[in-house]
Amino acid sequence: MSELENDRIRQVVRERYALMAQDGEAACCGPSTCCDTPKSNVEGLSQAMGYSAAEVLAVPEGANLGLGCGNPQAIAALRSGETVLDLGSGAGFDAFLAARQVGDTGRVIGVDMTPAMLSKARMNADQSGYRNTEFRLGEIEHLPIADATVDVILSNCVINLSPDKPRVFAEAYRVLKPGGRLAISDVVAMGELPEHLRQDLALYAGCMGGAVSIPELTVMLETSGFTDIRIRPKDASRTFIRDWAPGMSIEDFVVSATIEAVKPAA
Repeated sequence: MSELENDRIRQVVRERYALMAQDGEAACCGPSTCCDTPKSNVEGLSQAMGYSAAEVLAVPEGANLGLGCGNPQAIAALRSGETVLDLGSGAGFDAFLAARQVGDTGRVIGVDMTPAMLSKARMNADQSGYRNTEFRLGEIEHLPIADATVDVILSNCVINLSPDKPRVFAEAYRVLKPGGRLAISDVVAMGELPEHLRQDLALYAGCMGGAVSIPELTVMLETSGFTDIRIRPKDASRTFIRDWAPGMSIEDFVVSATIEAVKPAA
């Protein structure tokens, strides 16, 4: 893709998530035609993605917008005192859960390119007394983070939205400390998306059109320097992915997966 096409995709994604933050409505991944999820259903939707009832209830009101495609916390094995980076942190759901696990001696940094989401996350943190979190404006292809300062990187259904995924993984590698790890939930392509679906910007912004295959992801991670790569697709995720684009059989082409990798220790 040209840089102009990349910028067009980023703008579409930014506008879509800004509307979600400003409206204060919960939503699902998927095009705008299927994204109005009643707030009363968000807890159930999050539990279907792998969060426990306790996790859903533990975060500030308004932090959980029902976005995502899994639970990166389940594979992160976070420890007290660690520094965690959340890529595409939105209103702060995963960041706040991580903050509880790393404790007062730890730190969680959320990065999001949508100012409205950033404002929402900062307000949630301030009102609920999360002193070990901060939220920074930035693109995941150009992280506002110093080299080798992060223990763990989380992300939930965000990297698929990037038009330059190799750059995202290169940046992730840069900011991780030696021995640092990735704990990601995202969508992967299990079959070749028809061209008309891949070119649909609504599907791209809805976490589907930008999915790449497991072999492609593996090469991107290896090229960036990561080792111990484990990508595990979740066939059961087809159930909720079907609702992202009703009648389009998108679940035949993409599923949620967990993605783990390690930056080798020095």
